[in-house]
Amino acid sequence: MLRRLLSVLAIALGISYAGVLPASASNPTPYPGTLVTKTSHHYQALIRRLEAAVRANKMGLVTRASATLGGKTALKMTIPGNMVIGVYHPRFAIRMLKASVAAGIEAPLRFYLTENADRTGTLTYRKPSSIFALYQSGYLDKMALELDKLFCPDRQSGNNSVRTVLANALIRDPGKWAPKIA
Repeated sequence: MLRRLLSVLAIALGISYAGVLPASASNPTPYPGTLVTKTSHHYQALIRRLEAAVRANKMGLVTRASATLGGKTALKMTIPGNMVIGVYHPRFAIRMLKASVAAGIEAPLRFYLTENADRTGTLTYRKPSSIFALYQSGYLDKMALELDKLFCPDRQSGNNSVRTVLANALIRDPGKWAPKIA
């Protein structure tokens, strides 16, 4: 039933999913505070490195979703690697909900990993301060800045936070960290 619906939709839109083409958007980073980093690491290695960095810094790997795996399993399609990994920890969840129940929709924080044509990986995610700023809560802003310190690479600090480990996970030469920030 789902396959038939997708086929009808594809035909109606003039799309063939037999050979999936790389997709592009006119604005690939529509949200402020979006960081995009093309890495030299193989896509699968990037997934492992991100997971290791998160675990090493006592954050939780909360969710995993992959159109690549879903397409292969449900639709017998092969598409380039893509995965969303949700990361959070109860110590932040409790504080977030105390400040704003509505902000709960933002958890877990999401990292989007995509496979490039050369089989390397790209990591895209939004700075927590950009995500939570929309709620206009000083308490959330303070918490989001703590999360920024964990997740937003700052190679000058030399600390052992997720940002340092994440920067090391993404590139071979940590001194050349240069994400594109939208």
